[in-house]
Amino acid sequence: MHISIIVVIDKKGGIGFSGDQLAYISGDLKRFKQLTTGHPIVMGRKTYESLPNGALPNRRNIVLTRNPQLTCNGCEMARTIEDVLDKCRKEQELFVIGGGEVYDIFMPVATRIYFTHIHHKFDDVDTWFPEIKRDDWNSVMMEGPFTDPKTNLQFSYETVERK
Repeated sequence: MHISIIVVIDKKGGIGFSGDQLAYISGDLKRFKQLTTGHPIVMGRKTYESLPNGALPNRRNIVLTRNPQLTCNGCEMARTIEDVLDKCRKEQELFVIGGGEVYDIFMPVATRIYFTHIHHKFDDVDTWFPEIKRDDWNSVMMEGPFTDPKTNLQFSYETVERK
């Protein structure tokens, strides 16, 4: 099984501010839907709460939380990374969609990262993507740069796989 992280980062590795993404890019949202549909997605409670309509359709939603009382509508709950991996052991690919703490937890076992690189440094950032050692990863796909017509932000896609 591929344990894949999917993330949007700015030039300094920023991923969020005040419980939300730094920017919404239409092309990236379409790519996210295309890549994750039909696969399980794992997220933390804060990421779940940031979803405008709750659990994402056509995906198995798993919320990783330390709170044993927490339930999230339309989601399976997991307490540990081992619990998540056990629930998904028959899957071909599992997508980790955030936030920062969940990325940290899954980084040691991740086999693939789907990056959307925003070619901009945001001033208001309070959540960062964990640093990765580029020597441990092969870049297997790079596309862009593109410009988002709504935000005018330039961005690129990159997929890396662990060596």
